[in-house]
Amino acid sequence: MTRPLRGVLPIIHTPFNSGDQIDLNHLRREIDWAFATGADGLGTGMVSETFRLTFSERVELTERMAEFANGRGAVFAAVGAESSRQAVEFTTIAERAGCDAVMAVPPLTARLCGDAMLGYFRAIADSTALPVIVQDASGYVGQPIPLHVCVQLLELYGENKILFKPEASPIGPNLSALREATSGRARIYEGSGGILLVDSFRRGIQGTMPGMDLLDGIVALWKALQRGDDDAAYALWYPICGIVALQLQAGLDGFLAIEKYLLVKRGLFSTAARRRPYGWELDEETRLEVDRLFARLQRVLGDAAGPQQGSA
Repeated sequence: MTRPLRGVLPIIHTPFNSGDQIDLNHLRREIDWAFATGADGLGTGMVSETFRLTFSERVELTERMAEFANGRGAVFAAVGAESSRQAVEFTTIAERAGCDAVMAVPPLTARLCGDAMLGYFRAIADSTALPVIVQDASGYVGQPIPLHVCVQLLELYGENKILFKPEASPIGPNLSALREATSGRARIYEGSGGILLVDSFRRGIQGTMPGMDLLDGIVALWKALQRGDDDAAYALWYPICGIVALQLQAGLDGFLAIEKYLLVKRGLFSTAARRRPYGWELDEETRLEVDRLFARLQRVLGDAAGPQQGSA
């Protein structure tokens, strides 16, 4: 039986060594830290650089992720590809590795009509017993998924099989439109990195799928929202929002550059190396602003923790 997907479900980043190979030691460290920090599960996605990996690397990343998670939470794998056949093969690999779900974006190089997009997701769903997270990442890459395709998929397979991660702009209204079009049946996850988490939470999401870089802040923010503590929630959200706003200015490359920089700053990665080519570098002035906002977030987290037991 697969583990349920709910709560804070970060997307792992792929660490590379000096030889441009996946660094499995740092991958294990990242996953151990995620669960120690309070993640309810984890998975791969666009910021895992899956589309920049070779076929064998994608397989290895999926298999090692499931292995290193070791049953501590739900695990899902990105299987989106440029053809249905590729996506089905990645799905089969994820199921064999012990993943609890798969997540797919539409092909990036083809502009699909509604029927073609429906067929793509049906091919994935029909190939596996696992739930399928339908990811619309068009806020920063690819094309949007029409609402009627989402509704059809839910009607065909049900809410336990088809899940949704809508990231097309405007995210909040689109999330609500999907909720209303499915009479509240759609199980929806947000992936804004935290900048729209408060708004999305109030619209009824099942969980959030941020990057790893701000995970401690996201976990604390999620818990504050669950207990209805708006003062704590907004205090945490402001520095998170500031950092993600800086990431957004350069799209996927912006997320990758700043998120990996922060993972190095945390001591989880030894290098912020990304798979080339990419179109944006973290400049010094942006780095200094990220540092200021990150320090502010850590102060808020420290204030929220309060005095430690046994302290003077």
